[in-house]
Amino acid sequence: MSDSFLIDNIGSLVTNDPALGEGILGLVEDAALVVEDGLVTWAGPRSRIPEGAARERFDAGGRAVVPGFVDSHAHLVFAGDRTREFEARMSGRPYTAGGIRTTVAATRAATDDELRANVRRLVDEALRSGTTTVECKSGYGLTVEDEARSLRLAGERTDEVTYLGAHVVPPEYAEKPDAYVDLVRGEMLDACAPHARWIDVFCDRGAFDGDQTRAILAAGKERGLVPRVHAGQLGPGPGVAIAVELGAASADHVTHLSDADVEALASSETVATLLPGAEFSTRSPYPDARRLLDAGATVALAADCNPGSSYTTNIPFCIALAVRDMNMTPAEAVWAATMGGARALRRTDVGRLSPGARADVVLLDAPSPVHLSYRPGVPLVAQVWQNGTPRLP
Repeated sequence: MSDSFLIDNIGSLVTNDPALGEGILGLVEDAALVVEDGLVTWAGPRSRIPEGAARERFDAGGRAVVPGFVDSHAHLVFAGDRTREFEARMSGRPYTAGGIRTTVAATRAATDDELRANVRRLVDEALRSGTTTVECKSGYGLTVEDEARSLRLAGERTDEVTYLGAHVVPPEYAEKPDAYVDLVRGEMLDACAPHARWIDVFCDRGAFDGDQTRAILAAGKERGLVPRVHAGQLGPGPGVAIAVELGAASADHVTHLSDADVEALASSETVATLLPGAEFSTRSPYPDARRLLDAGATVALAADCNPGSSYTTNIPFCIALAVRDMNMTPAEAVWAATMGGARALRRTDVGRLSPGARADVVLLDAPSPVHLSYRPGVPLVAQVWQNGTPRLP
């Protein structure tokens, strides 16, 4: 299509701007959207389309349009899979963080081209289900060289790159974890900081404790990286408190929360990023999103794509899980997967379809965004525009 076009005859348009439409989604019925040079320049009712707004018209046929999904938590640089671990877990073995080391061994042995191809495959797969912005972590190299190359490869496909040298302690440091912490916040950080925007730590049992987490994140902040934290996935812990204390953009998983954790999230700008794919794939209890929302916390939904505990890139699947099992309304779940993800990445140009936003647009083969949870498992994405460019055949 041309650089200037009109998406017309939209049944329901999610703008995520309450000033433009109803509710938290800023929903406009019988709507239209004008795109110029990769940006949204106008959104509203069809009856008010500006004269001469665009040279080319796309007929949405009464279908729904939503912002591109913003997946703010993904682990895409890896080799191999953990099918046997998943099969064993579905037969009754509980999930622990230890399986990460299996992927570490495969990733270290892989070539750059093999890792690059896997990242490309997963980003393209996510795009087909409507994800137009994706964050990508390192964390399966756990050596100075392998973490740095993971970040370089991630940076070929996204600007949202996260240094996660503190994923787990690798086997060669099993008897000297403090030495590994020193490496992560020293030589490894020096090699990785130029390639990353964020720094993350898996603060949980079997990974890193509170003191280690605080030390690593503080070192990252000194190098200009913004903290994120894996917090409270496997059990209660200090991760949320540390995330809020250090001004982290997000605390992710947050399955196990104390009342103080909920209050801290609600009174801060740290986003609670929920990852229901992990609970689905580990048969663990789902987090209670209602508890967070009612307290006033900002909630995001992300896929947590990784080969061990959530091998999915499909955000509509996560929306359906959030509505069915996490006490979210359909509107709240769609907002969390779009604007919530943008907040978790501290982005204002994505997650919405209002003037000035990047034209990341998803056309659904459905009349309403409610169908994302009403019709779970159905491939509803009919077209995706990224920066105003159509990306699906």
